[in-house]
Amino acid sequence: MSAQHDVRTLTDPAERRAAWDLFLATVHHGPAGDDAWAAHGQSADEHWLGLRSTGGELVGTAYSFPTRLTLPGGARVGAAAVSGVGVRADSTRAGRLTALMRAQLGAARARGDVAAVLRASEATIYGRYGYGVASRTEQVSVTARPGWRPDAPAPGTVRMLGPGEAATLLPPLQERLAAARPGGMTRTARWWRRAIDPAGPDAREYKGIAVHTGPDGDDGFAVWGAAGGDPARGRDDIGLQQLWAGTPAATAGLWRFLTGIDLTGAVTGDRPVDEDLSLVLTDPRAHRVTGRTDDLWLRILDVPAALAARAWGPGEPVVLRLHDPLFDDAGTWRIGPDGPAPAGDALPELECGLESLAPAFLGDRAPSALAAAGRWTEHAPGAAARADMLFAVPGPAPWCGTFF
Repeated sequence: MSAQHDVRTLTDPAERRAAWDLFLATVHHGPAGDDAWAAHGQSADEHWLGLRSTGGELVGTAYSFPTRLTLPGGARVGAAAVSGVGVRADSTRAGRLTALMRAQLGAARARGDVAAVLRASEATIYGRYGYGVASRTEQVSVTARPGWRPDAPAPGTVRMLGPGEAATLLPPLQERLAAARPGGMTRTARWWRRAIDPAGPDAREYKGIAVHTGPDGDDGFAVWGAAGGDPARGRDDIGLQQLWAGTPAATAGLWRFLTGIDLTGAVTGDRPVDEDLSLVLTDPRAHRVTGRTDDLWLRILDVPAALAARAWGPGEPVVLRLHDPLFDDAGTWRIGPDGPAPAGDALPELECGLESLAPAFLGDRAPSALAAAGRWTEHAPGAAARADMLFAVPGPAPWCGTFF
């Protein structure tokens, strides 16, 4: 329980449903229907918080579920995936969100989570709690039936799945593929139920599911639905909901399949910043980047564990001072190719808050770029350039690819 606000853990299913309906109202949706709640409800491993007014009304909520987050180098750490955060419109601007965040992050630290992650509805909210943008995503549109260069990766085979087969095949496949990309995260059974076999009004919407098979077996999949287009002419756009691929051939194979579906005008979706289809199309303009935005927000909870789990590149060590806006001091660290070590009272060569560490931690931004933008302070000339070498680890760009 918070000292200033009545923040409590919610364990009763009726309280959790009321909390979910409160959250839906904060994002301007009506309450969950009985069918949707009965089908998906909540899981025992989720952590729900509710905040009540002095009169006892539920006016704020947040919940999280456990996940494992992939770091540069391939290590995975336990993290709290935060969602359902909301405060009722007549109860905002009174410190209630801060009380919820402090209680939630404190409980996650006590459980041993190394980090917390979320997808932000508003980009100006979470920096003051130590979250920062750790990966970005591009909105892309690919014209249907584009030409493919003859030297493009040769695809394998693609087959479509029903919800039952997908529910068995996709979770372990996605977990394996997400382990190869920083920012990839594991998903709960409840997440998969909602993604593959929705209940309520969404159940009437078309959902296509396909898997790509290469020489070593299944190595990619896509899930999609209809997304606008020109229905009057019998042409819908395909809206990607998920696309994971473990090889360039799987990526090309799934895109060839999706863009070749009849009665479609284009395929649209959010993709990693390093997936550049313009290189494999005869007309590169058939692939358009229509926008770029934040993907995963990261909040480190256990600094020594996070720094130790991440891989580091070659280079001269740097001394980095970190600041935590909510909890005890995050410390001063000497970081080198072999990892971090406490630096004690050593003078920092670089300094930043945890919210500004996040863009570099998963490899999305270079420390020198963050220093140039004023997000990091460089006390020793050349320290940011040295940090660039240390933070750079070979591998794909960070990307979460999971909406929650």
